[in-house]
Amino acid sequence: ADWFIGDDFHHNGAFFLAHAFNFLAMFGRPRPGPTTRRPPPFEHGTPDGYKFFLELGPLENANTKYFHNQIPFWNELMQHSTYDDFWKARNLRPHLKNIKPAVMTVGGWFDAEDLFGALNVYQSVEKQSPGAFNILVMGPWSHGGWSRSDGDRLGPISFGSKTGQFYREKIEAVFFNSLLKQKGQADLPEAYVFETGTNQWRRYDSWPPANTASRTIYLCGNGRLSFEPCPGSGFDEYVSDPARPVPFINTIAIGMTADYMIQDQRFASTRPDVLVYQSPPLEEDLTLAGPVSPSVWVSTTGTDSDWIVKLIDVYPDDFPDPQPNLAGIRMGGYQQLVRGEPMRGRFRNSFEKPEPFTPGKPERVTFTMPDVNHTFRRGHRLMVHVQSTWFPLVDRNPQKFVDIYRAKPEDFQRAVQRVYWGGSQASQLQVRVVVR
Repeated sequence: ADWFIGDDFHHNGAFFLAHAFNFLAMFGRPRPGPTTRRPPPFEHGTPDGYKFFLELGPLENANTKYFHNQIPFWNELMQHSTYDDFWKARNLRPHLKNIKPAVMTVGGWFDAEDLFGALNVYQSVEKQSPGAFNILVMGPWSHGGWSRSDGDRLGPISFGSKTGQFYREKIEAVFFNSLLKQKGQADLPEAYVFETGTNQWRRYDSWPPANTASRTIYLCGNGRLSFEPCPGSGFDEYVSDPARPVPFINTIAIGMTADYMIQDQRFASTRPDVLVYQSPPLEEDLTLAGPVSPSVWVSTTGTDSDWIVKLIDVYPDDFPDPQPNLAGIRMGGYQQLVRGEPMRGRFRNSFEKPEPFTPGKPERVTFTMPDVNHTFRRGHRLMVHVQSTWFPLVDRNPQKFVDIYRAKPEDFQRAVQRVYWGGSQASQLQVRVVVR
């Protein structure tokens, strides 16, 4: 729906390097005539994407070393580093008005490419075409998983049933039989959404559901998360080094993996350049339904920075391993990513007019992550990570206010990052909690 704000190649202005490079290296070359041949995959020369993209260096090197100006859309990406008319012309949302056909928007909670698009197409039709038949279906799927998989699991996370098959037989077929073939009545709710954590489908009359209450999760001192304001105030800090960025996964892969959105974050929790905040074990189930909106007070010794916020479900230490367990995964203490998003700091006030940070000056960075529908079970903990690199999922911010797409090696610099908590600079997440 929007290639700068949330889908595919950018999230909140942060460039999704591995996805854009690998996709365009394969599909971005001109095809002047009809063909039946699929483009050959790009030969990276290594299975290690972290190594490949780190050795790539600044983004200008993609053309110098590999593309040689033969990928037109890559060049356009590099020429439009802000939310200018080029990107606005490709934003579908303003055009979803006066919709006449019945619409069922289907998306995956773990769609690495286009989760933002599914949620925002539904919302845009709902707001701009109020008389349309417009419903939303969200399942526990990666990109295309609703049609190309059983949908019973993603990585080590089991969903307890064949959710893809359920969708195709009980939702998609019903929709087309009723509204296209006029066979039977479509008993479909406004929102048919899968609730991860409890692994069950929910039917709602609206999305987000009406039976939710806004709650605030506070980041507090000593690495604590709390639903109550922090006693006192202070800050935590870390050193962000673009030469040693935080990996986005703990495995070797050449690009953006289909399951990165549920992967174990224990490796990141041990990094000195990742701040970790955690709640006590929950005394009862806690279900979040709707958007997650971080509002963090931060400062940097640089003049630009990325701020990545991750919401994580921490399993109890005695949680059983999957059976069979051919991969040898240990689920006790598993830190499942529930939602994570970057915010390119220069766009904190406007995607059209980037602004530098004043070194050392605290500023508030607020953004909205895509919706969740997840239950943190009794005995589990909530965890939040704050970091400034997520590589090579997101390109490296030099941490200097320059045109990142034309940055030079000498522009990349270490920076001391602070996250403030308590008092008038209370870093927090706004969530919607289901009330049952």
